[in-house]
Amino acid sequence: MINKGQMLAGRYQIIRTIGEGGMANVYLAHDTILNREVAVKVLRGDLADDEKFVRRFQREAISASSLIHPNIVEMYDVGEDNGNYYIVMEYINGRTLKSLIKKRGALTLPEVIDIMLQLTSAIACAHDSYIIHRDIKPQNVLILEDGRVKITDFGIATALNSNELTQTNSVMGSVHYLPPEQANGSGATIKSDIYSLGILMFELLTGKIPFKGDNAVEIAIKHMKEPIPSVRKINPDIPQSIENVILKACAKNTKNRYDNVKEMYDDIKNALTDEGLQQQRLVYKYPENELEKTLVVPNLSRMEKNSEVQGDEEMKQKSKKTKKESKLSKAMWITGSICAFLLALICLVVIILPKVTEVEDVIIPDVTGLTVVEAEQILKEKGLNVNTEIKEKKSDSEEGTVIGTEPQIGRTVKKEKEITLVVSIKSDDVIIEDYTGKEYKSIQANLTNKGLNVIVQEKAVSEEEQDKYKENTIIDQSAKKGERLQKGNTIILYYVVYKVEYPDFKEYSVSEVEKFCEKYKVELNIDYVVKDEYEEGTIISQSRTGTVTEGAKLTITVTKKSEVIETPDEGVIEEE
Repeated sequence: MINKGQMLAGRYQIIRTIGEGGMANVYLAHDTILNREVAVKVLRGDLADDEKFVRRFQREAISASSLIHPNIVEMYDVGEDNGNYYIVMEYINGRTLKSLIKKRGALTLPEVIDIMLQLTSAIACAHDSYIIHRDIKPQNVLILEDGRVKITDFGIATALNSNELTQTNSVMGSVHYLPPEQANGSGATIKSDIYSLGILMFELLTGKIPFKGDNAVEIAIKHMKEPIPSVRKINPDIPQSIENVILKACAKNTKNRYDNVKEMYDDIKNALTDEGLQQQRLVYKYPENELEKTLVVPNLSRMEKNSEVQGDEEMKQKSKKTKKESKLSKAMWITGSICAFLLALICLVVIILPKVTEVEDVIIPDVTGLTVVEAEQILKEKGLNVNTEIKEKKSDSEEGTVIGTEPQIGRTVKKEKEITLVVSIKSDDVIIEDYTGKEYKSIQANLTNKGLNVIVQEKAVSEEEQDKYKENTIIDQSAKKGERLQKGNTIILYYVVYKVEYPDFKEYSVSEVEKFCEKYKVELNIDYVVKDEYEEGTIISQSRTGTVTEGAKLTITVTKKSEVIETPDEGVIEEE
């Protein structure tokens, strides 16, 4: 139990509770070391008692902490204090996207496009770091007053994995966005996140979820079997290009889905262009029922109808009998109907439900000779989970390739079994990859963990070049792809910062210079000189030119008129 005022890990002082859920409670806290407000999420219930889950949670949370993106809630710390397992993250003073939908219903098309572009950009960043969210839903998206969105719960969502549908308080929330392959027992892939994004987009446009049911199993079956409803039938003003995004993201057959989130981002971005608005309704390339099992659900309505017909016939045959016999036959008919219904219900629970929830056997495929990324993708497509930690082993095989698995290749295991990859190494050397275009902080952390000394240096680009590069991404590196560096060696990563030049302030007003300096955090000093030949307030010189740097000091010289002083005895005196 966490109380107000309690000090967690000797650092985070709890201020108040800001959220409660089936998996964790969230508290507003004060970081006494860095003097800032943070959000602290503390695991609760049986999750904190599950050692396997806790280990996975800590591992995944640390991995997720490397994600740096403007639309991802930043994770600062993860740890344990007296049995309280926690993660510390950026505090966002906003509300969930779910609460916004409940209040307003369907959002406007520009709002939906803006939100989805932010979300797909964030998830694409996570996927680039080989992190799958697994629980994308509006409850896990925070929206700020300025319209920015922040997706959260990467650490918990990725750690949950096989626990997703076992948490009583989270089942009904998560299952509404659950991909059919996961409902059918397969593991999560990047395409699983894409499906959930499509469902979320449907809800933003319509104000409602596409599939409803009385329980999680019923909803899961609908995800597997029923086509996604048409948003254009709900709102004809929605362009076909927008509906096509949802149709492609929410395809039952993963072959019909987007291959990656970047493709979905591009389609959303271009949906309202002239070309986009000319689109026809999407037609799937592959059969939608190709990958799903056929579930035969008893037709209860037909059973009840037949019972009624039979009952009516019996009543007709007994119409001439006594009143007592009629009442008896009616009672028997009602009893028979109830028995038929109960029989159908038992059939559903005993026969159908186990088939939906049973875990299938899978043979671990041969992934030797593949890269870690390639092996992970194949294993995940088979419905297996991959341990984020790999085991290294010296061998004659090409360094960095997979040489085995634990359990061994060819073994029969249950779906969702965690598989550890065994990777070949020849020495303690670190093989350098091409890091250009990637966010420098995550690469720096990764290489540091491998034992390299990492130096990061800014590399400015001109305004003309800014369209080519994303700020804070790596533009160059001292060691090139394929090079081997021993632990302790140094690699330099050059990352992009946008270069701004000092303009010629002679055509500027003083207030305009002040705004410029405020924007770029330059310290401004103003020297006034008397120059009657100039209009008052004219800037005639500046101390700096070239590239603007934060914290620099800039002095501008500004003209003023000479002051005129009148005296009773001596007349007019000019003072310079």
